[in-house]
Amino acid sequence: MRRVHQHVHVEWRGSTCRVKWWSGDLHENGRKRYESKGGFTDEEEATQHGLDKLYEIRHGTHVSNRDGATLMSDWLDDWLDSLDHAHLTEKGYRSKVEKHIRPYFKRMTVADIDVIAYRAFRKHVNSVVGPGTAKNVMMVLGMVLDDAVPRLIKVSPVERNRKRGKYTKKAKERKKDLAPEVVERLALNSEIFFGYSGYVFVWTMAMTGMRPAELFALTREYCYPAWPASDPRTDPDEVERYDEDVERYGKGEGLMPAIRVERQVQHKDGKLQFFAPKYGSYRALVIPPFLAEMLEKLLESHDSKWVFPAKWGGSLGSVAFDTAYWRPIADGADARQGPGVRKPRPAIPTVPTFKGKRLYLIRHGHKAWLDEDGHSEFAVETRMGHEVRGMGGVYGSMTVAMERAIMKSLQGRYDGLLERLRKAKS
Repeated sequence: MRRVHQHVHVEWRGSTCRVKWWSGDLHENGRKRYESKGGFTDEEEATQHGLDKLYEIRHGTHVSNRDGATLMSDWLDDWLDSLDHAHLTEKGYRSKVEKHIRPYFKRMTVADIDVIAYRAFRKHVNSVVGPGTAKNVMMVLGMVLDDAVPRLIKVSPVERNRKRGKYTKKAKERKKDLAPEVVERLALNSEIFFGYSGYVFVWTMAMTGMRPAELFALTREYCYPAWPASDPRTDPDEVERYDEDVERYGKGEGLMPAIRVERQVQHKDGKLQFFAPKYGSYRALVIPPFLAEMLEKLLESHDSKWVFPAKWGGSLGSVAFDTAYWRPIADGADARQGPGVRKPRPAIPTVPTFKGKRLYLIRHGHKAWLDEDGHSEFAVETRMGHEVRGMGGVYGSMTVAMERAIMKSLQGRYDGLLERLRKAKS
């Protein structure tokens, strides 16, 4: 016996019936593609199920049987192929997928991942990696599952802003105020480790707030005293900006010494390559007079294209800077001397406030200095390479007066350091 209701067909087979409904798709030969579900013992219930499916199809919330059976591993392939992000962002997403998400869900379909499976995975990840990594893994999984709606699943099982479960206070990195004396000690340690390049590197980061990868990428043509006259001017749409830079920055009466943040370095395909700065944060950074003198002296002392060459030449981005350079600089290191030592080196004293801490905290300290000195939010955030949101970002601009005020306050911090050091010696 067979009953038909619009595009819904109910067929009895023995003691149970099956309902079929038109999926809205066609076969290659033009015939309608149907889906079905069996096991019903009540014809009205079967018919209603079919009608519900038609309703979902009309409203774009239907998941076909074929799509609902998509393996998570296959969906991950499609999702990764669709990525269009900055190199490091995409590299990070792929790493989280291949190390954690794919191995765990490789035998499951996307539809199998309900809220219980989601919670089980979250518990698993938190048991095998640190909280920071776990949070990033769950963020990537959330994007993967959100993007599966509505084609593969009706609703994403991702839980956000939930109050259930055991409360865990977010860990916050402990930081101390960045004193100029600490910067000087770090700079001196860096000079012991890799020469005058290291000394100026630390002071440049402290006085500009540049990200490490931006400092690693800095070359002569984008650094004082050559820039902006030496700017390669590679973008024909930026002619007006190039001309304004020449009128505003450089070496000479009435001009402000500055560095241009035009790129960062990252590894891709086993090679160190240039990329746009993070978030596309191209910017000009005025520098105080003392730093301008240091940079000019540094560039006269070597012929490398890199402003801050590594110990044996080349970009600092080509070395494992955090472990090979920064840890001895911040944590201290024993002297290297005696027979067989290629390049003797005195002991490097520990800097207590930076022991075990990140280089990046110098950048944080720079922002704190600007905030303490009362510079506007727009000036501070623009200098840090952050997008200024809201109407402040629409109407604000970095004026000459703002830049000169920043130069003056940063120079004042350095002058204060020199005065304190002078008094300590007398």
